[in-house]
Amino acid sequence: MIYIRNEKAFTLIEMMMVLLIISVLILIAIPNVTKHSATIDEKGCQAFMKMIEGQVEAYQIENKSVPTLQNLTDEDYLTAQQQTCPDGRQIDINAQGEVSVAAVASP
Repeated sequence: MIYIRNEKAFTLIEMMMVLLIISVLILIAIPNVTKHSATIDEKGCQAFMKMIEGQVEAYQIENKSVPTLQNLTDEDYLTAQQQTCPDGRQIDINAQGEVSVAAVASP
């Protein structure tokens, strides 16, 4: 009886080694991603504030007055969902038209 060896296939040991290496890489990567989520939220909120500042300037140019968040929403510069940062903090516009974000409440 003649046995034909197929040298093109992976053995079970080779597949287990590949799965082991992938598992180790995932275990290394996941903590790094979760550790940086606060930084990601902060940068997202800063970018969102810059967008709101642009809308405030556009409103001031067109209407010659300092807007409130309600003015910006009523005039379609913002939607109702755009009054908070992506991380949930409230956006504020002061009397001079400066945009700020409320501090994070500690648990």
